[in-house]
Amino acid sequence: MTRSLDGVAPGATLGVGSLPHRSASAAVEFSVNNFDLPVVPRLPRRSGAESLANQALVGVPGVEMGPYGTLAIDVARLDPEASVTTDLLTDNFMGFRAFTELAPGMGVDGRTYKWQVVGPVTLGLTLLRAGAPAHLAFRVATQAINEHVATLGSVLAGVLPNSTQLIVFDEPLMVDLMSNDFPLAPDVVADMLSGVMASAQTFGVVGLHCCFEADWPSLLEAGPQVLSMPATEAVVEVSGYLDRFMQNGGRIAWGAVGTEGPVGVSAARSWKALSNIWCKMVQRGTDPGMLRAQSLLSPQSGLASYSPSVAEEICQSLHDISLRVQDQASAAKLVLGA
Repeated sequence: MTRSLDGVAPGATLGVGSLPHRSASAAVEFSVNNFDLPVVPRLPRRSGAESLANQALVGVPGVEMGPYGTLAIDVARLDPEASVTTDLLTDNFMGFRAFTELAPGMGVDGRTYKWQVVGPVTLGLTLLRAGAPAHLAFRVATQAINEHVATLGSVLAGVLPNSTQLIVFDEPLMVDLMSNDFPLAPDVVADMLSGVMASAQTFGVVGLHCCFEADWPSLLEAGPQVLSMPATEAVVEVSGYLDRFMQNGGRIAWGAVGTEGPVGVSAARSWKALSNIWCKMVQRGTDPGMLRAQSLLSPQSGLASYSPSVAEEICQSLHDISLRVQDQASAAKLVLGA
């Protein structure tokens, strides 16, 4: 199994994870047809059981999930060394099951595909807020993620043996890392993330995603192979860190199409915003060819809050931007940093 994205074209498109469909088979068809890298779908509108956190907490002793995604913690039963059963027949994994059943017959084997799982920091904070003590919350979260990833990665490798897996850990709550009341130090966070990514590398390429303005140097310190981040002007301020990341072979999945609020921004405007960011990075010394060659494109976050038709429009915008990334005229503009 290939452990790199060398065969993935510059500007290839991928999703962030959640889709708006209530039909799992329709979601798989959408993902395979609309992304260059198909994404194993999560369907939180179909069921709250498919939310990031609830999916990751399946089979964790001491954690009970309510019908609407609520959590109840029995502290006495929490055990960071207890085995975690990943029951793929539960409602939490409907999208995953559909992908494993349908993707092999849709020509996915041999294509790189992506799947997403909540990261240990966000899951630990979720447990902490639900009543778990700090000395247990993050250890239980890490154990759950490692065991689920081992099961999911093995199943996917079995049904798509000729494909490369891209496994991305979603850390939305990392946005608060540098706040004074954050319960973990940045170096502890980096070690925690490094650990789960090292385990996941058994199955493929690993990445980190945050859909907000995170402390990107701290995420990079953990050692991802792919960094998934929103394409905003704030990125320019950390261009030196991103430059070193790409020089070491890393790829950046740019959240090139916004998913906050109504969608009405054209592909041309989204491309202009992205290319302006890239030009500013080039002016600060980033190699333009490297920027293009090691780019991926995604929405800024999941698409579950939209209708399937609007989600398809977002994917079409991504496709149009992808064509511009590969266009030679665009390349010349980047070389000039203009």
